[in-house]
Amino acid sequence: MNIHEYQAKAVLREFGVPVPRGHAAFTVEEAVKAARDLATPVLVVKAQIHAGGRGKAGGVKVVKSVDEVKKEAERLLG
Repeated sequence: MNIHEYQAKAVLREFGVPVPRGHAAFTVEEAVKAARDLATPVLVVKAQIHAGGRGKAGGVKVVKSVDEVKKEAERLLG
């Protein structure tokens, strides 16, 4: 079965497993809104793909501002 990380977290959450807060975003605007909703000083912007090596391909970025979230979301969703 191929499911994305955000889908797996939703299934785990249904069964009471604690998972980190997060939001799936399909547009840059959704990513910015999610960053504001999370209201945390450190955020992670990730690509959700069905392939290995997303980190090596630049698909995982730790950022510290909503502006950085916007920049990385634009790069990933571009």
